[in-house]
Amino acid sequence: MQAGLGALYGVLAFAGSIAAGAIALNAFGLETGLGTSAVWLLVLRGIVAMALWSVIGVGLGTLVRNQVAAIVIVLAFTQFLEPVLRFAALLNSTTAGIGTFLPGAASDGLVGASFLSFGGLGGDSAPGMLEPWQGGLVLLAYALAAVVGGYFTSWRKDVT
Repeated sequence: MQAGLGALYGVLAFAGSIAAGAIALNAFGLETGLGTSAVWLLVLRGIVAMALWSVIGVGLGTLVRNQVAAIVIVLAFTQFLEPVLRFAALLNSTTAGIGTFLPGAASDGLVGASFLSFGGLGGDSAPGMLEPWQGGLVLLAYALAAVVGGYFTSWRKDVT
């Protein structure tokens, strides 16, 4: 159910952003790229990523019973700790591959785009980015781990 709601939010978010982007690009006479299958495949993979992230959120919300704490943990990890870890992993060839298995990096692999590709950090694409199917499987593994962990944690708390 949560994956379906996450996918619905993904569809709505992409619809709004595509509409706004198309209007802005057309205003400057630029091509939108909406006629290419590559753009629509990226949108589809983005919707799948949003569905998986919603499942991760439900699992983490079950693991961490305090809503404020759960939100702070997720924001601190995804917006601060993981980007720092991913950047630090790039500094050494031995650790460069480890960063690709973090949740945000797996999501980047699934979608096929990364923030590391901007600003020259990764050239045209992020170094060592997972293939879309690999990123999807890694993100699915995080979702399953969060849900299963939350199930057993809440089940034990509810029984005792």
